[in-house]
Amino acid sequence: MTLFATMRAPRSIVFGTGQRHSLPGYARALGQKALIVTDERMGASADLAAMVDGLRAAGVAVAVFDRTLPEVPLDCIDQCVAFGRGFGPDLVIGLGGGSCLDMAKVTAILLAHGGSPRDYFGEFKVPGPVLPLIAVPTTAGTGSEATPVAVVADSERLLKVGIASPQIIPLVAICDPELTLSAPPGLTAIAGADALTHAIEALTSLPRVVDPMITHEHVFLGKNALSDGHAREAIFHLARGLQRSVENGQDLSAREDVMYGALLAGLAFGTAGTAAAHAIQYPVGALTKTAHGAGVACLMPYAMSFNLGHATASMAEVATAMGVAVAGDGAEANAERAIVAVETLFAAIGIPPDLKTLGLRADQLDWTAEQSLGAARLVKNNPRPLDLTAMQAIVRAAFAGDRRPLLTQE
Repeated sequence: MTLFATMRAPRSIVFGTGQRHSLPGYARALGQKALIVTDERMGASADLAAMVDGLRAAGVAVAVFDRTLPEVPLDCIDQCVAFGRGFGPDLVIGLGGGSCLDMAKVTAILLAHGGSPRDYFGEFKVPGPVLPLIAVPTTAGTGSEATPVAVVADSERLLKVGIASPQIIPLVAICDPELTLSAPPGLTAIAGADALTHAIEALTSLPRVVDPMITHEHVFLGKNALSDGHAREAIFHLARGLQRSVENGQDLSAREDVMYGALLAGLAFGTAGTAAAHAIQYPVGALTKTAHGAGVACLMPYAMSFNLGHATASMAEVATAMGVAVAGDGAEANAERAIVAVETLFAAIGIPPDLKTLGLRADQLDWTAEQSLGAARLVKNNPRPLDLTAMQAIVRAAFAGDRRPLLTQE
């Protein structure tokens, strides 16, 4: 592959224990009236109260919208935007998990440009800069603090829909692992597993034919030197810390590993993109109403098995990052070790092993495969070409809980 590197990222990233207290300084530099977008759990927290006090002490007026709902339904966005217009902010702060950060992104779009969220579905539909955004994640999974994507739930569509634009990358990402200490084991597991799938799919994604227009015509660009570096480092930290953080939520060292890994994974896939596992999860999630992280993690070993012959070297790098590669063995042997290591880690933290366990029915398999092809921005990233037959093979293997047939396909 000819050396090509590109990166889309926040202007400032600050990571570390206690760094939430840096928020007033960053906010003061960007605006005078801050709308904080969060949910009820964080809205009642001492952490939020301390942040509000710090912002006001710095001369920043604050209003808090704390009614963000999971999956970001459009009527909830409407409520947040109406609340924001009444306050008149010049800065939006997202505080919480991925839904809160995505809600903040869409709110910043609509306060700047008006219209409906539907006007911005797809790639490059945001016409210009949005209100300045600061992202303060309280979970370690989506990486939304560093990505050009917001995913919302449209009641007129069965599947979730994405807004993808470099304009919605937060200007500042403040990642404080102490904010994740209260996340329960189940949430920690599915969020961290989501982050690991981001990193693996970014590292193994299809490299593109590079020309001077590539960064202007595609939000997701496929693997490149910078995304690869972030992905490898993300895999290392997530493999080292995820099981420990699930087993002992007060292990701050493990929490640091997982949050840092999630951030790096966001930087990786925010440029490179994700692929088959994420494409299939859209219809799976719609049918089973299960958490996104559980679905993509369940699918990941099957997608890796399908892609093995087309991303062997990259999967061997996954094995190295996870610490399971054997020096002197060939790339294919180590790539297979990577798949086993991912399966083993996900089993240890309680990720469902197959789509049947997630609640998918046998009569829904063909529809799932057909709908998966609709996520074109993800399908084109997969290292092995995806058509309906391929999608059906992955879905059926993942339903049966047997990835061996995928390893023998040409």
